Amino acid sequence: MITILTKQNSIANHFLAELRDVRIQQDRMRFRRNLERLGEVMAYEISKTLEYHYVDVETPLGVANTHLMPQQPVIATIMRAGLPFHQGLLNVFDRADSAFIAAYRHTKKSGEFEIHKKYQNTPNLDDKVVIMADPMLATGKSLVLCCKDLLSEYNIKELHIATVIASEEGIQHVRAFLPEVQIWVGAVDNELTSKSYIVPGLGDAGDLAYGNKE
Repeated sequence: MITILTKQNSIANHFLAELRDVRIQQDRMRFRRNLERLGEVMAYEISKTLEYHYVDVETPLGVANTHLMPQQPVIATIMRAGLPFHQGLLNVFDRADSAFIAAYRHTKKSGEFEIHKKYQNTPNLDDKVVIMADPMLATGKSLVLCCKDLLSEYNIKELHIATVIASEEGIQHVRAFLPEVQIWVGAVDNELTSKSYIVPGLGDAGDLAYGNKE
């Protein structure tokens, strides 16, 4: 299942447009904040699909009946571009545990690349709902690698993927290798360059958020 936020007009359109805008991108703090705000919107949409239990809440004047989540999801993020997006999700799921993963591309002389996972720090994910956050889903290879590793290590109850911009090719790759996963995406772009950049995309999210890397 895939949900595309911009298929229905909302304030998320404005946050995403500012992320793409080459002039507004010069304001690094605003770029990070827009990633964060999209994380907040995404978390709200995901929250509608989670499990809730009936509870009574005592007020100063009586008892109110409502439904609450018995447990919040674990938010897992691929660093470094995912950190502001992660914070947005955490602003809404404010009691959530967090997991962090570092993965990188190793480019061969031929121009092809392999994905290597360098670091992982996670709580126990057995019987937990997990949201894997990565703002850019280009080829989908790093996301699939990280998700498959977690699924092999833990008995995850439910896995969601949250991303800001995805390519058609990346979506197809994820759905082929992780058919049970729910995908939440701000927008889907059609083109992927030979260097695996999404077009029109927004450029390198990590560099725009935190500065150029060597």
